[in-house]
Amino acid sequence: MLSGGGRSEVVASQSVVIGDETDAERVLSAKDGCLFSDSGRIEKRRRYSALPETLAIRVSYRDFGCGRAKRGGDGTLSRFAGQSYPSGSPPLAEKLTVGNTRTGTLSLPFWIVVGYVAVLLALGAWAARLARRGREGFFLAGRELTAPLVAVTVTGLAIGGASTVGVAQKAFSGQGLAAGWYGVAWSVSALVVGLIVARRYRRLLVVTVPEMFQTYYGPSGRLACVVVQVAVQIVITSLQYVAGGAILHALLPEVFTSLHQGMVFSAVVFIALTVVGGLWSASLTNVLNVALIYAGIVLASLLSVRAAGGWQAMVDLLPAGEPYLHPVAGLGWRQIVEFVLVMVTCNIAFQATVQIAFAARSESTARRGFVAAAVLILPVSFLAAMVGVAAKAQFPDLGDSAAALPQLVGSLHPAVAGVTLAALWAADVSTACGLLLSSSTIVVRDIYLRYVRPQSRPEHALLVNRLVVLVIGLVTLALAWQINDILKALMQGLSLTTGPTVVVLFTFFAPRLCRRSSAWCTILAGIVTMVLWFAMPQTRLLSHVIFQEWVVCLAVFLLVPLVDRRRVTVATA
Repeated sequence: MLSGGGRSEVVASQSVVIGDETDAERVLSAKDGCLFSDSGRIEKRRRYSALPETLAIRVSYRDFGCGRAKRGGDGTLSRFAGQSYPSGSPPLAEKLTVGNTRTGTLSLPFWIVVGYVAVLLALGAWAARLARRGREGFFLAGRELTAPLVAVTVTGLAIGGASTVGVAQKAFSGQGLAAGWYGVAWSVSALVVGLIVARRYRRLLVVTVPEMFQTYYGPSGRLACVVVQVAVQIVITSLQYVAGGAILHALLPEVFTSLHQGMVFSAVVFIALTVVGGLWSASLTNVLNVALIYAGIVLASLLSVRAAGGWQAMVDLLPAGEPYLHPVAGLGWRQIVEFVLVMVTCNIAFQATVQIAFAARSESTARRGFVAAAVLILPVSFLAAMVGVAAKAQFPDLGDSAAALPQLVGSLHPAVAGVTLAALWAADVSTACGLLLSSSTIVVRDIYLRYVRPQSRPEHALLVNRLVVLVIGLVTLALAWQINDILKALMQGLSLTTGPTVVVLFTFFAPRLCRRSSAWCTILAGIVTMVLWFAMPQTRLLSHVIFQEWVVCLAVFLLVPLVDRRRVTVATA
């Protein structure tokens, strides 16, 4: 509301605005606001320090900074005489805050997130009771996951910080709607795993991928697989902290005053849930998380376009001549193929994914769960890309592209912002818990119980596993401080799984070509290829490291039989 004179305070859906009518009536936004001419048509969007002189401005409460002005009633702040603003912050403007709250109170989004965390902890407590059923109760949920639980657990693993915040970041930065192909790549990989390898994995009755390598390729193959699996999962887990911190800092700045504070809080919750309930925690919380993710991302995508003034108004605000709204041009088919190849390569032998297949109630359950997950995963990244495009229209000068999605969500109605914030953060929770668990499972099963204390009692192994989750959580949090580009780091890190994937495929489908040293040599070749790619750019013969990894790993695997005559015996699948 606007007072009759002196200082006036307006609580808008995006920010608190304070001006002084006795000197000059002015409307300022905490972010880049929409400026309207007398007709109500969008005229320009710039920071207030660059406002043109003498411009009549009309602002809407409901659509503050978003593309529509309304006359009179609940929503119109009023029409202000144009003023000449000097460069820099106007002297009478006070600090603006996001979250439509008055000083001294916490925002509605904050309380929605608090409620969500409380439900998560309750589910974690329930999961802790289920996880007490021995080692497999913690590692594999007692191999009792039904097809729906397999589906939501895989979906939760897929829809993390990269699928939401990372995709919106890329869409904002120029890829536009094409950034959504990341979700298609994940969906295709889930389908491939479900149709080709999920039943075979479930049949093995092992707990980790390295354990399978031990069966066929001996200790050296197992050790090589452990190194790759842990390294890749540590990188991906770190990304979840970055995304979680960006979400909390952008939408709850009154609580999380920096990105790092948001990252630390995210890490605490991720680690706590995993320590308490293991895979049961990941599976049960994902029932809530997936539902919340869909509700939040659908709301955000629809309302973000509406907030921009509708489709055509959003189009008018986007940079001219750039393919923000083209489904392919922002990436190109070559990069799309890279996305798909990276994700399929990763998930065929990725412990976090395969562990879900190991935990399924039966072979058919594993297959049906992965196929259902492929359907659930498909639309989410395109919806996140749409939000990133809308953010580009409304906040074109945003300095931190990783904040594109959280920033736009913060401009929506507080209830919608709260639900979407919880949904985005739920995406991080679902992915991070699965990654922390799979990393600790490998360290405990393939290193501690094999080389340090093979005769450990189940209770001791469970305690060690929880301590390992804590250690890995702290290590990945430290690494998260160094990561800037979420999706780029993910794509490069996942390429390292090419070696294990080549070994798995030959083991299942061409065992006659497998030799005892095949796994060790192939995985080592993949590691060397990755190191050279970054250390010596002149060795980059192909457009993406994933292509070079496949060429090198296939070549090495096929050459090994020329020097190693020890055949591997693989049971008929």
